[in-house]
Amino acid sequence: MTDTDLLTDFETARPRLRGLAYRLLGSLSDAEDAVQECFLKWQAADRTAIDNPAAWLTTVCTRHCLDVLKSAQRSRVDYVGPWLPEPLAGTEEGDPEQQVALASSLSLAFLTLLERLTPKERAAYLLREIFDQDYAEVAEIIGATEPNCRKLVSRARDYVKGERPRAVVPVERQQSLLESFLGALGSGDTDRLSSLLSEDIRLTTDGGGKAHAIREPLFGVERIVHFFRVIFINNAGQGRIEMSLLNGAPALIVELDGMVVTALSFDWDDDGRIREILIMRNPDKLERLQGIYQSVGVL
Repeated sequence: MTDTDLLTDFETARPRLRGLAYRLLGSLSDAEDAVQECFLKWQAADRTAIDNPAAWLTTVCTRHCLDVLKSAQRSRVDYVGPWLPEPLAGTEEGDPEQQVALASSLSLAFLTLLERLTPKERAAYLLREIFDQDYAEVAEIIGATEPNCRKLVSRARDYVKGERPRAVVPVERQQSLLESFLGALGSGDTDRLSSLLSEDIRLTTDGGGKAHAIREPLFGVERIVHFFRVIFINNAGQGRIEMSLLNGAPALIVELDGMVVTALSFDWDDDGRIREILIMRNPDKLERLQGIYQSVGVL
């Protein structure tokens, strides 16, 4: 195999590896480190013994991510407040059809839900349900027997379905609903704001101890409307709020003095009401959004 073939095989696999690593780790920088680690191992490998480069790279990437997750579980014990995945500007690179097929698995609400699974449950579920690997392949990748792998996927699938019933709200509809949400904030209309929220809505913020953020999730319409009245409505004019695309879905970005200081992501129920709001305030996780997010509207 020539050096050109070596690079071609890896670059062909890179978008898939990056997408898998990001979904597993919830951090773009960690995902890129995982992909780089794969490349180094790919360079050093005896490629004459590798029949299927894509499968080999997927295995190396997944196992590296599982090792990272084990370390992350220990470090997150000391994390200040809730830990949320790092938001991703726009969508993933790669084939547009693949982007559409994988979009629901890229949302921050879905990635946050995956955080509640064990590392092996998460890996098995993603490989089988999102990346369409068969059970024998998944078992080989994560180092489990096929029956055990089926149990891992089944438990993860049941948990995901139980916690997040599938709701498909078209992007155009999400944009329209967010415009109404922004309008309610801008006018201070708390009744209108309340009507846009699901009765079982949850709000979580991640400041990482580096920015002001609530330390525990908020539940219920009344408490969350009060939060927005205090933080946003009463402080209108302090910063600019723009509608943007984060993780492939409409979201809100708050800019202050030319810097992104807050990112708000949303999840929806079947009636088109907001059932979850995830607010990123940790500046380390907002760093990649500075100046590169894709704006789709301005308040």
